[in-house]
Amino acid sequence: MKFQNLFKTLLIILSVVIVSSCSDDDDTTFDENSTTIAQFVANNPNYSSLLAALEKAELVETLSSTTGSFTVFAPNNAAFDAFLTDLGVTLDDLTKEDLTPILLNHVIGSEVTSSQLSTGYVSNESGVSTYINTSSGVVINGDVTVTTADIDQSNGVIHAVDKVIAVPTLLDFVTADPDLSSLGIVATADVAAALSGDTTLTLLAPTDAAFGGVDLSGLSDDEVENTLLNHVIAGENLSSGLATGYGNTLATYGGTDNNLSIYINTSDGVTFNGTSSVQTADVVASNGVMHIVNAVITLPTVVTFAVADADNFSTLVAALTDLTPNTDFAQILSTTGEAPAPFTVFAPTNTAFAAITVPDNEDDIVPILNYHVVGGQNVRSTDLVDGTVETLNGDVTINASAPSVQGGGNDTASNIIVVDVQAINGVIHAIDQVLLPPTMM
Repeated sequence: MKFQNLFKTLLIILSVVIVSSCSDDDDTTFDENSTTIAQFVANNPNYSSLLAALEKAELVETLSSTTGSFTVFAPNNAAFDAFLTDLGVTLDDLTKEDLTPILLNHVIGSEVTSSQLSTGYVSNESGVSTYINTSSGVVINGDVTVTTADIDQSNGVIHAVDKVIAVPTLLDFVTADPDLSSLGIVATADVAAALSGDTTLTLLAPTDAAFGGVDLSGLSDDEVENTLLNHVIAGENLSSGLATGYGNTLATYGGTDNNLSIYINTSDGVTFNGTSSVQTADVVASNGVMHIVNAVITLPTVVTFAVADADNFSTLVAALTDLTPNTDFAQILSTTGEAPAPFTVFAPTNTAFAAITVPDNEDDIVPILNYHVVGGQNVRSTDLVDGTVETLNGDVTINASAPSVQGGGNDTASNIIVVDVQAINGVIHAIDQVLLPPTMM
């Protein structure tokens, strides 16, 4: 199946080449009597391959429209022929379905002259993005150069290019965009393969400036790869579909199949795990979407999520820090790879804390906070069983079917309202009632 998909992709790319390569390597003599883009293509023999592809894809009428306005990046016949030769196929091998996305990958739905082009991403008519770099001439998606600009027509403009513009993958954008060069350098072979594969993904791509603030040199290859996978979410998640809450990345906990969580906050822009914000959203590729972010999203601890999710856990964070300065819970709960980690944390929400009088004496609140933490275990919701479990300050009672957890000093059980917020050093389950030790009865 993968080989079939690959062949189809090649055919599509091939068709783009065919469509685009209709201009000549030499400066073509353009028909001054041309009106629409489609008429221009039909009147110039150096665009014969493009014309044939447009006819097969039934797009001639589209580019003949006088009600619309287009920008077409048009490869010449020589570029098209070279592309077909490399792939070992002909135009006859391609269907309308193959050709349409390739051809439309060369079309922007408005007229953009060379003086209006600027470095950055634009959407094209195939539904994916195009990366334009104007730092030295005009280069498309990292390897296609405009050779003749501003061929003006009545319904838009043509820019002749020297290659077919392949429908880009996520990896193509990482490679093409100089601001993402650090990501391209550190990407492992497996990560690169994922970003260029058929599986639909969402990539949160840190800029070079973001990588400048993080030292990865002390990490093993596996840790680097897991950190990079912490920037990848399964499926295509456009900014319009993102909502405040938890998702999962492709990074995993402790070599298991348990994917790490990621906290998304859309209250003011889009922020991940409280530290990394989207700078450029919705760069669409053939295999997903990329959001460019301003900070590397390091592997999260349970503390990371508590701090990031202030709407639910700000009172808990205050109790773990401001109210307990001599205990340093933040340091303890950030421990990875050694005791007392991993942790299973039953985390009371702000609403839960609001229902009790929170002690302001450290000696009184430390036992309560310890009563919410199970040390040495990463107990996910599917592993909960009825009975007691030992916390850092005595036993609590689990009802796995509810699910709920009850402290010895509570009259009723606390509902587990959010499960399996997976960190690199443990898991959080949010609860709606503060657990009270028996001594608090």
